[in-house]
Amino acid sequence: MEDNELMSSMKVSRAVAKMAIPSVISSLVTVVYNMADTFFVGQTGDPLQVAAVSLTNPVFILLMAFANMFGMGGSAVASMAMGEKNEKRVKNASAFVTYGSLAVGIVFALLLYVFMKPVLGVFGADSQTYDLAKGYVFHIAYGAPFIIWSAAASFVVRAEGASKEAMIGSMIGTVVNIVLDPVFISGMHMGAAGAAIATTIGNVLASLYYLWYFLKKSKSFSIHPRYFTVRNKVLTRICAIGMPTAIFSVLMSVSTIVLNQILVAYGNAPVAAIGIVFKANMFITFLQMGLANGVQPLLGYNYGSGDRKRFVDVEKYTKKCCLVVGILATALFFFGREPIIRMFIDDPEVIRYGVQMLVAYMLSGPVIGLLFVNMNCLQSTGNAFPATVLSVLRQGILLIPLLYLLQMLFGLNGVIYGQAVTDWISVLLSILIWNNKKRKMEGNS
Repeated sequence: MEDNELMSSMKVSRAVAKMAIPSVISSLVTVVYNMADTFFVGQTGDPLQVAAVSLTNPVFILLMAFANMFGMGGSAVASMAMGEKNEKRVKNASAFVTYGSLAVGIVFALLLYVFMKPVLGVFGADSQTYDLAKGYVFHIAYGAPFIIWSAAASFVVRAEGASKEAMIGSMIGTVVNIVLDPVFISGMHMGAAGAAIATTIGNVLASLYYLWYFLKKSKSFSIHPRYFTVRNKVLTRICAIGMPTAIFSVLMSVSTIVLNQILVAYGNAPVAAIGIVFKANMFITFLQMGLANGVQPLLGYNYGSGDRKRFVDVEKYTKKCCLVVGILATALFFFGREPIIRMFIDDPEVIRYGVQMLVAYMLSGPVIGLLFVNMNCLQSTGNAFPATVLSVLRQGILLIPLLYLLQMLFGLNGVIYGQAVTDWISVLLSILIWNNKKRKMEGNS
């Protein structure tokens, strides 16, 4: 098989499957990875430990914001450069993602250590949860460079068509985290802090794997310092294209902080419950996000090579897949909602809140994948601004005011439906925006 057969001539359904299945597996591995800390901490039976992990979740989301910016942006720039046969620019992209990720991770760690107390105060930590949350953040902070780079590298590796290798890297971090979680959390009685240590070790080992891949296996990429540059629009294109996904994650962190601040007024049980629901609902969301992210190199390559028909065929087929898996996953979670919450913690009050919250979050499950595909289509065609607008709307401009409005109108019951209402509005807007851009693109072809 020629190197470009997968991207340019393989049957669309087969090409999407070849690219998307490893990406979906990687995404589900990420879900398991994120669930692991909450699950094993929940086995302590202490709602305060679970609440502490929930309160510190915005830290991890912020790290993922930078990882997604570098990863999605770098992947898009690299895949377009491959379509244009620009080998040097491909290497520039991988080198920039590597050193940019590490630099931002170091700065992020220093800021967390210096401003630990006010940061946790903003997150909603109180006298009961502060010390537990501090222990978690302390150990996550020094792992920040590895957390960001290992996640970003998985996106870039997929741009070369190496979805299997990207999946292996993700699985290394997850398996190590799952193995070490019970050792540190229960075996060494470290609670939330033990969960953070396991997470950091897993990401360090995943980073070592990607280092090996770039140095020994990659045919197109390089992380040699001589290829690192911020010129020739390398910095601006990667950051601009990756910005929508980054803003999406940043605002998710902000909205999570706002949500925790609202919920803590009702007690620590709702805070613990929303942390569990957030992780459980990731299965539905990331399943479809994995599909959308997996085909991004196909979209970028075919747009870069000028094959508009194949671009549209990939888009349509991926959307059909997202709808099917979205409906099936949502149905599965609806019928198993109580066992799913009970799996994390056996606390009657947390379970009661959790079941109600999970049902509310699932309302947008069948269609949320359309948003991710439309955003990736916009990013792959260089339309970063409208994709950024969609991210801002979903996690900021719409969601945060809605949370306060719904709380004022309906109390706690209103708050938990804010995300689903926002998701539906965002999906509909993304359809309108992308269809308009696509008509213009097809008119110019």
